[in-house]
Order: sequence, then C-alpha cells, then structure tokens
Amino acid sequence: MGKTAVLFPGQGSQKTGMGQELAENFEKAKKVFAEADEALGFSLSSMIFEGTEEALRRTENTQPALLTTSIAIWEVLKEKGVSADFAAGHSLGEYSALVAAGSLSFTEACRAVRTRGQLMEEAVPQGQGTMAAVLGMDRDELDAITKKISAETGSVQAANYNCPGQIVISGSAEGVKEASAALKEAGAKRVLPLNVSGPFHSELMKPAAGKMKEKLAELSFQNPEMPVIANVTARPVNDGEEIEQLLYEQIYSPVLWEDTIRTLDSEGVDTFIEAGPGKVLSGLVKKINRRAKVLPVFDEETLESALKVLEEGK
Repeated sequence: MGKTAVLFPGQGSQKTGMGQELAENFEKAKKVFAEADEALGFSLSSMIFEGTEEALRRTENTQPALLTTSIAIWEVLKEKGVSADFAAGHSLGEYSALVAAGSLSFTEACRAVRTRGQLMEEAVPQGQGTMAAVLGMDRDELDAITKKISAETGSVQAANYNCPGQIVISGSAEGVKEASAALKEAGAKRVLPLNVSGPFHSELMKPAAGKMKEKLAELSFQNPEMPVIANVTARPVNDGEEIEQLLYEQIYSPVLWEDTIRTLDSEGVDTFIEAGPGKVLSGLVKKINRRAKVLPVFDEETLESALKVLEEGK
C-alpha cells in the first residue's frame, strides 16, 4: 500500500466562485470561509464567491482567498475520513500545507498571507519586475545563462522549477527580457511572459522578506503532525523554528517543486490529492511521475470521484 500526499496550489489557480459549492453543501467548509471573514475583518467569502476577477487577482486578496478555499476543501476531505502521510504546497500553498499539518492555526495563517501579499505587492514598483515561463530548457543551462545576465545586465533567476521542461524565471524587467532572448537562442522551445504584478521568488523580493520576517516572528509555529515538504529545500521539515526560517527564505528563493514531488516519490507516495481550485499541480505531478495517481478536488463532483478512488485503493 502506497502513501498519500495532499498538495495545495499557489497563486494563479484562483477563480471567482471557487469553493462556493462545497461551502453551500458542507458545514465544515462554510465554517472555514466564515472564520476567514472574521480573521480579516471583511467579507473575503463575498469577494471569492461574487466578486470580480480583478479584485481576486490582487495579491493581497489572492493569497488569503486561495488559503481559505484550500483549507475548506481539506476540512471536507477530513470529515469524509481522508488522511495524508505528507503535505506540500506550491509557494503560497506551503501555508495551507502547514495549516493542514497542524503547524499553524488557520486564523494566524489567514492574516499572515494577507500581509505577505501586501508586502510582495509593494516590494518592487509596478513595471520594474516581471516573470516568464521557459519551456523545453535544461535547468543547469538555464541557471548558467541567468547567472551571466544577472552579472552583466539585470537581476534574473529561476523562480519555480515546476517540472522537467517547465521553469519560471523572475527578476528585473530588463533582466527577464535579456534572459528570455538568450534562452530562446540557446534552444528553449518557448518563453512566455507572465501576467504578474511583480518578480516573485527573486532576489528583488528581499525587502518584502525582511518585513515579513517580523510578521513570521509573531506566529505560533507548532511541530507539524505530518511532515511538510518545504519549497526551499524540497525536504521534510518537522521543526517549528525551522519552518519560520524557511518561510522567510521562500519569498526570495526558487520553489523546488519538481524536487518536492521526487522527494515524495522516494518516500513511497503514489497518490496525490490536490486540495484547491483547478488542476495545475495535478498536471505537474503527472509530468514528473506518469505512474502517480492524481486526485484534484475542488467541487462536489471531484470530491466524490476522489473518494471513490481512495476507497477502491484501500
């Protein structure tokens, strides 16, 4: 019998109406959305269910909205008897993983990611930093090219090692532009500019990380009840103090997602539940390990489908 990991998505997976069906049909999910409203002092749930895509896309709103939706889904799964051996989250999703593992209270996490979103938004003036997805490029070659451009032109580095052949770069507008051209010339299949508000997971986020460190110091981290795979190291983290340090570093360091899935694979995980809107992480897992069983859960239909597969696997 293989092991199970629950995965939580990050920014980019959000959409208006996410989690609404589950909140209307499950008291556990409804309660999570109500807790978020109370923690933040405004109706985040109304923004998620009935608001505009534009409002939801603002980083300070996106982050607590995704955390809330993911935890609402996880609470329903738990009520249905689902458990996991490991948890992991992509960027912002790491906070959801820590809540799921009992390392951080949902209320504290909600307020923390709201602050995190505000600080990341403010860190670099609009238009001065950006990101791009690079497809079909070897990671060592990409790292060598971005290092050279950072030294000569403008700051740029890998931000997300998502899966083989898909890496996101981040940095100054000039650095990303130069790197995009150089990577295409070096054989990248495609380089796609991303519609983002800043150069996330790059050195340019260090001012935001510095301010976030103060917020992280206020949080009460417990040792997690199940191992959480950290973005920065792609290794299990079991210590509250270490978690705080890694969340600080995470803001300006690359997300080692491919490595995270390979770590889980080496730990005997063969079933991955994605608790959050959409199927972004499920798609990445399949590109890393085609044999893996992936179960995205975001509404009643996907919930029933996942429960059926998990029951059959017992």
